[in-house]
Amino acid sequence: MDKRCILIGLHESPGLGWKKIHNILSQEGWEYALGFSASDWLERGLDSELALNMSKHFTTAWLESRLELLERKGVQTVTYYDSQYPVLMKETARPPWVMYCLGRSELLSTLSVAIVGTRLPTAYGRKVTMMLAEELSGRGITIVSGLARGIDGACHEATLNARGATIAVLGTAIDVAYPKEHTSLYHHIQERGLVVSEYPIGTPGHPGLFPQRNRIIAGISRGTVVVEADTRSGSLITADLALEADRDVFAVPGPITSPKSRGTLALLKQGAKIVTAAEDIWEEYGPFLSSIEESVLESKIGNELTDEEQHIYHMLEQGIASFDDLLVRTNWNFGLLHSVLLSLIMKKTVVQLPGSLYELI
Repeated sequence: MDKRCILIGLHESPGLGWKKIHNILSQEGWEYALGFSASDWLERGLDSELALNMSKHFTTAWLESRLELLERKGVQTVTYYDSQYPVLMKETARPPWVMYCLGRSELLSTLSVAIVGTRLPTAYGRKVTMMLAEELSGRGITIVSGLARGIDGACHEATLNARGATIAVLGTAIDVAYPKEHTSLYHHIQERGLVVSEYPIGTPGHPGLFPQRNRIIAGISRGTVVVEADTRSGSLITADLALEADRDVFAVPGPITSPKSRGTLALLKQGAKIVTAAEDIWEEYGPFLSSIEESVLESKIGNELTDEEQHIYHMLEQGIASFDDLLVRTNWNFGLLHSVLLSLIMKKTVVQLPGSLYELI
């Protein structure tokens, strides 16, 4: 088994948290862990009971069964050592060792902005959320949130309705839709966006998982927008995590008489950037996408495709192809292929199908 499979196994092993895995990975020879005895695990800092359990359960048969389960459920894994792992996430204090994905995993490498807020928004909060999500996703920004009730669900729905890209970061195992009323939304995001979790299949649900997932929402996003939040809202945890990762924090002002605005008003007092329109966010990130917008404008007046775009175009003339297939056939790096495909999509030349498949329009 290769190192990434061993890392998945460590991540899925009961009793091994983030710090224990970090300690194991910091020592030489961890890639041979399938053959470790209890004494080997003891040398790597585990207590006697856990070391004994690991020597018994951490076997090739067990690991193969876990990998087969992921494959059977269509779950993709992105490990810390994969080139597809988001660079922004690596810059945070505790990046997840494994990210489980359903849908378009390439979205992890796109320019993303998180939109979060209360589970019980006002009509004003819902309207602002939908406006921001629609306008930003329409300009090519991926919208990230947590699939929760209220603001989270509203921004996912608005993004999908605008045919934009959205990422839902779960506070449950990757195969569990929570809350239940968002089951349909959960499946729609898989089909047209991306669902992400760091929790292995079979992880029991409990409230403590949700604050942990907030660090992923903040970690994969260049900025976090808080729409409505009380002073004890979990959205403020996400904002704090964004600040710790040296990311931008935005807040939408609301009535001083509304409890839903106490958290956002506090953020504004602390220096968060005020948001009264999508343009307030766009002006921070527009330069990142300006080259793509220029290519879209040029295509509208009949400009020819670039050499790279023509290369992909001719490949797709032969039929539908997957991202991985194009990666192998071009021998390009992930970032270049992704940017060329995104440009072709925005030029209305290529369409992305479910399962990271691409087809000429």
